[in-house]
Amino acid sequence: MNTPGTPTYDQLRIFLTIVDTGSFAGAGRKLNRAVSVISYGIANLEAQLGILLFEREGTRKPQLTVAGRALLAEARSIAHGMDGLRAKVKGLLDGLEAEVSLAVDVMLPAERLGKVLRAFAREYPTVQLRLHVEALGAITAMVLDHEAVIGISGPLSSGVEGIESMVAGSVPMVPVAAPDHPLGRMEVIPPGAGRDYTQLVLTDRSRFTEGQDFSVTSPKTWRLADLGAKHALLREGIGWGNMPLPMIEADLVAGTLIRLGMPDHVGGTYRFSGIWRRDTPPGPAAAWLLDQFVQLGAHDAELAGMTDV
Repeated sequence: MNTPGTPTYDQLRIFLTIVDTGSFAGAGRKLNRAVSVISYGIANLEAQLGILLFEREGTRKPQLTVAGRALLAEARSIAHGMDGLRAKVKGLLDGLEAEVSLAVDVMLPAERLGKVLRAFAREYPTVQLRLHVEALGAITAMVLDHEAVIGISGPLSSGVEGIESMVAGSVPMVPVAAPDHPLGRMEVIPPGAGRDYTQLVLTDRSRFTEGQDFSVTSPKTWRLADLGAKHALLREGIGWGNMPLPMIEADLVAGTLIRLGMPDHVGGTYRFSGIWRRDTPPGPAAAWLLDQFVQLGAHDAELAGMTDV
């Protein structure tokens, strides 16, 4: 039974460079080596594998054999893996994190999160990301408990011992209901009317929200730990409640939700902060992420005409 040898990374690189440049001479120029060294490297690779990779006779340019074409994809995969390994090791030697764990508030607009993470993937291709999407005080709890290195939290992180923070934009909150909800059918909503109907309230199980209510008007409440579920129940007309404006703008246009003109409950501004533990400052990649959230939050606020963020 024929057992092929194990090629070296350098042999595979020579093989791929010949394919990419189209000639032994081109590979020699790109790798800064003599053509004889390139030929010797390929001869050794073919001897190791026990197959011919290039047709050299009857052609001015080396052509891949059937076996050479069959091995090309595998060789590229190995080379890409080695390049990724070298880049990751270099990043670690330079102080770059191998992984960043990020917790973000569920109120953060998805478009804003997507823009930052798309840029992060381009800027730090070797850094793995662990993303957690949580509500209210859970972001602060995750950072304090070392489950996340950094967080984009709502206002509950303010003043928490051991937490450092920076302003990272905001999002407008508006009261809404389905068009067939009693409040949605009112042309003029009198003061106090919200107390007569079930209010859908976002909640969490963190120690920072225990025993607290936020923007709760009605004594009749349904408490939900998932913002998507709250959105769905609002559209079903089960209750009324506050929602981040970017998340329900399409509903307002389509008429599946109605913005409520409640004189005693007009909504407000939900402010974000980039947070980290005071004794665990963020590394280069995490600090870059925080800075991007700060910049984009300020930019979005400016576009929306919200100067006080």
